[in-house]
Amino acid sequence: MVARVSTVAFEGIEARAVDVQVQVAPGLPAFAIVGLPDKAVSEARERVRSALIASGLALPARRITVNLAPADLPKEGSHYDLPIALGLMAAIGAIPPDALSGFTVLGELGLDGSIAPVAGVLPAAIGANSRDEGLICPAACGAEAAWASPDIQIVAANSLIQIANHFRGTQVLSRPQPKVHEAEANLLDLRDIKGQESAKRALEIAAAGGHHLLMIGSPGAGKSMLAARLPSILPPLSPSELLEVSMIASVAGEIEGGALTARRPFRAPHHSASMAALTGGGMRAKPGEISLAHQGVLFLDELPEFDPRVLDSLRQPLENGEVAVSRANHRVTYPARFMLVAAMNPCRCGHAYEPGYSCRRGRIERCTGDYQARISGPLMDRIDLRIEVPAVTASDLILPPPTEGSAEVAARVAAARDVQLARYAAAGLPHIRTNAEAPASVLETIAQPDAQGQKLLRDAAETMRLSARGYHRVLRVARTLADLDGAEKIGRLHLAEALSYRALADDVRRAA
Repeated sequence: MVARVSTVAFEGIEARAVDVQVQVAPGLPAFAIVGLPDKAVSEARERVRSALIASGLALPARRITVNLAPADLPKEGSHYDLPIALGLMAAIGAIPPDALSGFTVLGELGLDGSIAPVAGVLPAAIGANSRDEGLICPAACGAEAAWASPDIQIVAANSLIQIANHFRGTQVLSRPQPKVHEAEANLLDLRDIKGQESAKRALEIAAAGGHHLLMIGSPGAGKSMLAARLPSILPPLSPSELLEVSMIASVAGEIEGGALTARRPFRAPHHSASMAALTGGGMRAKPGEISLAHQGVLFLDELPEFDPRVLDSLRQPLENGEVAVSRANHRVTYPARFMLVAAMNPCRCGHAYEPGYSCRRGRIERCTGDYQARISGPLMDRIDLRIEVPAVTASDLILPPPTEGSAEVAARVAAARDVQLARYAAAGLPHIRTNAEAPASVLETIAQPDAQGQKLLRDAAETMRLSARGYHRVLRVARTLADLDGAEKIGRLHLAEALSYRALADDVRRAA
């Protein structure tokens, strides 16, 4: 007899259906797993054997063969334990043979028969729901699976015995309900920062339009403090964004307790991070920091200290909003639509922009040039806003706290994003959410400046030698500035401010 159980194999955040075929046949006692399993799947034999014995079910002294079809698809991970065990239980008559039909199964087994949580339950549940199947999963992942659909049937159990009793009718396992993390009230507030009004303005523009931001300033100027307060002014994730972000977190195994969170991701990897850590990789091609920051913020502090090759690997994701991770036997694509916020010192000494400072490493121009040259021109061209963050003076620190905090800024950001959503939905582009994502072909319609603005933009493009990409990014920032002002048309002032953010202070002076 051959018992069949459905499970999944993960390719990125996509859950591909896998058919687990279990045969118990006469012959010398053996337990073989075929179908391109990795080490974790091959080790499932001992976990399944011990879990069944702990549950009061001894394996028959016969030849057991488990086939994972399709055989040419690599099978990775420990979530195959539960489907193999349930297939064996169906093959030996411990549960009704047709009980598992119409279910997708995944879970890791302990030696005592317990079912441990695994990564990827949410995309597996979404895939099962698309095939009109139910889901059998660990109890710790039930709340996560419930987000797939209110109609999907979910059996979330703590042990093999509970599943067997459920299908025999001696125990009823209730359907888990979706959970969400409570919003934290202790987010860092912009009111904590004294001074730096121009930097706060740039932060608001970046949040409103989803623009990339680079802050350059002396140590202690407040660059990291500003970046840490960015989540407090970003709007919460929409329902569709919540599922996108949570599917990536689920595959990476970063969903705690099965509860999702509506807060946008904020990832801040150390400057020693490798390319695989940032873009994704490893033997199982897991998502990297840029994918875990999808629909959120990727903060790179001490930007020039990152390996230049690692930084250049950000070029394609910054442009396309996705990253492809290729391996010898497969290739996966992860979403990576993030907002890059970077901070750096002007030079290795860190004080080049301070008045009267004499660089210890020689001429200031050479020190700053060598240090900033670690960031390639193509990467810099993809950053919309570049600002200098001056050192905070003692007179700034003794001032009373500012009256405007994150709540007021967040309200303006949310209003501007609502305008953008409505604009792109009316244009037949519902997948575009912010001005930073707007394709160049649409900018001619939505970001057409007035006559004075066109003349300013034409002169600045020649003086500043803007590339085609830089030209379009200036228009996107100007469109965001107009949205913050509630203006339908882009004016000269909007373009002037957008151009000022496009260059550093010395470039602005040359353009003038």
